[in-house]
Amino acid sequence: MYTVDGSRNLDEIDLSHLEGYRQSRPVRVGNAASRQLQLDIYGELIDAMYLYDRHGSGLTFDSWSRIAHLINWVADHWQQPDDGIWEVRGGRKNFLFSRVMCWVALDRGLRLARKRSFPAPHARWRAVRAAIHEEIHTRFWDPELQCFVQYQGAKTVDASSLLMPLVRFIPPNDPRWFFTLRRIEQVLVADSLVFRYDPDTAAPDGLQGEEGTFSMCSFWYVECIARAGDLQKARFLFEKALTYANHLGLYSEQLSPRGEQLGNFPQAFTHLALISAARYLDRHLPDPA
Repeated sequence: MYTVDGSRNLDEIDLSHLEGYRQSRPVRVGNAASRQLQLDIYGELIDAMYLYDRHGSGLTFDSWSRIAHLINWVADHWQQPDDGIWEVRGGRKNFLFSRVMCWVALDRGLRLARKRSFPAPHARWRAVRAAIHEEIHTRFWDPELQCFVQYQGAKTVDASSLLMPLVRFIPPNDPRWFFTLRRIEQVLVADSLVFRYDPDTAAPDGLQGEEGTFSMCSFWYVECIARAGDLQKARFLFEKALTYANHLGLYSEQLSPRGEQLGNFPQAFTHLALISAARYLDRHLPDPA
């Protein structure tokens, strides 16, 4: 993480004499996330490069060399605990989503190398990919709760798990995924909107006050329902979620229980999730004509 001028001095300071929107606190300068480890970003980057190669101009050899270097790093470090996608402040843990995205990094790397005949340690990458896959199904599955949990040893779910079928880690009709989705619906879904996690029982985020629903997760939920085959329910949830946009059709990252836009605005991730859900529904809903 860098500042806008490229420097790396992001030490975080609380400005206790100031208040934010509607008296929210703390007001901070800097960002402690600059010292965090987030393993999921490697999967997200390499998946983006995979899609660019598939739909864009194609990767050069030099680009592949840099990607292969990152994949080798993931192969060496995927077992490390990290701070997770939500940048929580409860200490590093073995987060499920980080493991899934490490699997994505290896999987997309193997697909690219095979498709383009790029040089790569295929056997090693396949072995690591298989090891991650097995670990997720054995160490992140809670037989009592019948779901994949937020991190190893947790007793709660996380809405980031909604990406598991979307990144093709698990089929959307897999029984384990079906039970996990049902658990998410029981714990994190409020009406048609989705909380990213339960801050009272999950990894703490270091903030006081009420957590809003996370709009990005709500659109992930729509696409999961659609991919599981219930297109009419997914369409209903999608159209209901659209009513929470502002007059320009834009979303912040969160919605309050009263439907107010909270957090970063506009939130690009929210709109990417919206577009993905819309495209899937558009391709699979029957033609009204």
